[in-house]
Amino acid sequence: MKSSRSEFITVRGLQYHIRHWGNPDAPVLFMVHGWMDVSASFQFVVDCLQQEWHVIAPDWRGFGLTDGSGSDSYWFADYLGDLDAILRHYAPEQAVNLLGHSMGANVATLYAGIRPERVKKLINLEGFGMPVTRPLQAPGRYAKWLDELVAVPFLRGYASQAEVAARLQKTNPRLTDERAAFLSGHWAAQQENGGWRILGDAAHKLTSPLLYQVEEAMACWQQITAPVLWVEAAQTDVWRWMGPKEQARVEIDRRITFIASVQTAMIEQAGHMLHHDQPEELARLIDDFLAM
Repeated sequence: MKSSRSEFITVRGLQYHIRHWGNPDAPVLFMVHGWMDVSASFQFVVDCLQQEWHVIAPDWRGFGLTDGSGSDSYWFADYLGDLDAILRHYAPEQAVNLLGHSMGANVATLYAGIRPERVKKLINLEGFGMPVTRPLQAPGRYAKWLDELVAVPFLRGYASQAEVAARLQKTNPRLTDERAAFLSGHWAAQQENGGWRILGDAAHKLTSPLLYQVEEAMACWQQITAPVLWVEAAQTDVWRWMGPKEQARVEIDRRITFIASVQTAMIEQAGHMLHHDQPEELARLIDDFLAM
């Protein structure tokens, strides 16, 4: 494994954990992780990259070793604000290569349209956006959010690191024992009582009261000027939240057309955590795309 080092910086009033791999003088590649994940999640794909990169990967607010927001809810726009601040800190004057997975890919893709001059190339790993919503859903969504605020959310604990690893493999059966053992040590931490706690703020579990405005998102995507590599996993389970596969496929393909310069790739024998399942193939795609 390539060794990583940790740095803590202040981002919008929070202590942010930033993970670095590689020579600080090498070209920079930013990587941003998904929901209920951590920056160390990219270890396996970083190990497989052939080109020398200085990879910079934050733990999003309320995940990993980064401070929680301190509030009872998390707002999606805050990730955009955090990303903008992080890029200003590390790359104040140049456009950057930016990779995101899942939620992180949704943040990165919106950002690339909001600040097109700041993104040189964009790699979207399974960042499809959210299901289409209708205004009539708003009353029920707000009511659900209010109801959830009454009950304090929690994340279950685990008796051992081995239990954490088993939990990761339950979600992703393709995860090898070795990779599960590595990830479990970053996804969770041992407590004074000997048990293990997931490094994520339980408030992330709350439903957002705001409906996903797909056409607003597409208006942002349409402003992207960077070349985009759009990568999907052949065995993804994204249909769990995007809706029936046949309908969702049509909607996803429609969304891709809003990106001016895009090439798509499908990775076989991989689920939604494709950077865990097929890091060698993904690294090859990344190296080839960034070399063009």
